[in-house]
Amino acid sequence: MAADIDEQPATYARLLSAERARPIAQVAAAIAEHRPRHVVFTARGTSDHAALYGTYLTEIRLGLPAGLASPSSVTAYGARPDLSAALVVGVSQSGGSPDLTEVLRAARNSGALTLAVTNAPDSPLAEVAELSVDIAAGHERAVAATKTYTAELLALLMLVEGIRAGDGVLPAAERAALDALPELAARTLADPTPAQLAPRYRFAGQLVTTGRGYAYPTAREAALKLMETSYLPALAFSGADLLHGPLAMTDPDVPVLAVVGSGPGGQAMGEVLPRLGERRADVVVVGSAEVPSTTRIAVPEVDERYAPLLDILPLQRLALALALARGEDPDAPRGLKKVTATM
Repeated sequence: MAADIDEQPATYARLLSAERARPIAQVAAAIAEHRPRHVVFTARGTSDHAALYGTYLTEIRLGLPAGLASPSSVTAYGARPDLSAALVVGVSQSGGSPDLTEVLRAARNSGALTLAVTNAPDSPLAEVAELSVDIAAGHERAVAATKTYTAELLALLMLVEGIRAGDGVLPAAERAALDALPELAARTLADPTPAQLAPRYRFAGQLVTTGRGYAYPTAREAALKLMETSYLPALAFSGADLLHGPLAMTDPDVPVLAVVGSGPGGQAMGEVLPRLGERRADVVVVGSAEVPSTTRIAVPEVDERYAPLLDILPLQRLALALALARGEDPDAPRGLKKVTATM
């Protein structure tokens, strides 16, 4: 897991190289020409959080309605929704889960344009889709996904911005900003704060993660990593949903990891943090926003769209360090394997 985490700056650089960026631009141009009316994502586990990020990008940057499909409606109930005007995107590291493949097959049969975003370009998911994007993360050693998650995020970002451009080619300013990500990721990973914080949560019984907007998928993925590696019950809420009831469970014995950036999503967390303070919750803020009187893991400030590519890195480090502090083996989580096949 440590090696996979450390490879992420190089993974960003590889995906941004001309060799890898060109095929993504070609797919983006084909989608732009097709002009879908809405976008439906389908995914499981960690990839579901990348897909959630994709829905935010799609609605905010493309102005198209977007959502997450329920694979069970197709596989368990036999539903065949009319997706003829949609782009249906399957996001999967392995591309091997039968339910996701079946969703794309059903969508394609109904007339949808289908796309697979995967680390396995020869997988069943990629074979059933009309279009495919290789996230080029390379072999991932650990069961808990890290570098494949962030590669999915970056591939989706490049794809959406290419669609927005119309011809798939990223504007020069966008390209320059993205080219800075590998160095910013390396700088973020060099911060020792996550490992130093791990003993603070060694005996925690449960934990809450929260964020809004682009930060919400990060909160979801952080919770999953903590559950996978430390077996620590971790509940993820959007900042808005936290105020609609779950806030009552927070107190000094329930740590809260709040992902707070400098954009609109982070600003929307401005009403959440004081309420957590009233509950005397143990809060650690992760992100670029400067929040007074709170423990903070600082992350370089970037455009809010890019922040999920950096904000998750210290949280991956924290999950790794916490698992080790609790005497667990993060490379071999009990009951889990790398590819999970569901129907």
